[in-house]
Amino acid sequence: MFEQIDKELIVDEPKPFESCHASHLALLPNGDVLAVWFGGSREGADDVAIWCSRRENGKWGIPFVVADEPELPHWNPVLFARPDGTLLLFYKVGRQIKSWYTKWMVSSDLGRTWTRPVELVDGDRGGRGPVRNKLLVLSDGTWLAPASSEDGMWKAFVDVSTDQGKSWARSEDIEITSFMQAAEQKGQSGIPVSEQSFAGRGVIQPTLWESKPGTVHMMLRSSEGRIYRSDSTDYGKTWCAAYATDLPNNNSGIDVAKTADGSLVLIYNPVGINWGPRSPLVLRVSKNNGATWGEQFVLEDGAGEYSYPAILADGDDICLTYTWRRENIAFCKLRITNS
Repeated sequence: MFEQIDKELIVDEPKPFESCHASHLALLPNGDVLAVWFGGSREGADDVAIWCSRRENGKWGIPFVVADEPELPHWNPVLFARPDGTLLLFYKVGRQIKSWYTKWMVSSDLGRTWTRPVELVDGDRGGRGPVRNKLLVLSDGTWLAPASSEDGMWKAFVDVSTDQGKSWARSEDIEITSFMQAAEQKGQSGIPVSEQSFAGRGVIQPTLWESKPGTVHMMLRSSEGRIYRSDSTDYGKTWCAAYATDLPNNNSGIDVAKTADGSLVLIYNPVGINWGPRSPLVLRVSKNNGATWGEQFVLEDGAGEYSYPAILADGDDICLTYTWRRENIAFCKLRITNS
């Protein structure tokens, strides 16, 4: 199944923030790993910035702020490493999730320096581009950014770029068609998320893969106690209505990586309760494009929150980061075995 190679917390004491969440990572051509996340006094506070750390020679460096607009909360950074070594960083800015906007910046020196951030789509309010999970480059070179909106009913979509990020075209919304109207819910899980995150019902935060040229799939976080799925047969231009899988979901983030042999590796909290506990955190593998899944490999099963994973495939290895109790960001490297 998996052999654990490395497992460590990224930020040493004393930490420069009280709370952190929503990490992402990039594997660099020189062997380094770059990790990003948002951190501050609490999620949604005006002091929340985008933080970054580099893993070099097996050791994480001192974290530093890479993006911070004065007196505005920052959210959900996403890294994208282009084949030429250029790095892109996308993130959200704004006090309200329903009206946040996306900024992006570029690094040509493996994340050591960055260009001035600019808006991804001029006038965007609601969040264009990747909302939490990685971009997907399709077999024809098209870029797909997994996106979603949280203004009333939660809906997913993809942003499509055929010119390597210079411009973006928004797909139609992907939703659960049986819902006739948005519903507000309030959970009692005790998970320290912002109040606005409890409003809405539906699907958000897709994670993408391509099974064969032009055939693309997404799995989605939902408010319905199950991971949902949608499929496209035209390179992500149109999608079917979201439909439920057998996989439980606690209305928290998920991610999928496709390995070189076509296997899918899913990381998630297997809890089928809306706003349920964000533990345990497990991995499962599918050899048949997500029709069925193998046994769970448990990363974390203690009390507290272990959530919002980001996962990348690297040959026979899997690298991932996730929120560790809202106090730190964990990094893990695993090798896929045949057992």
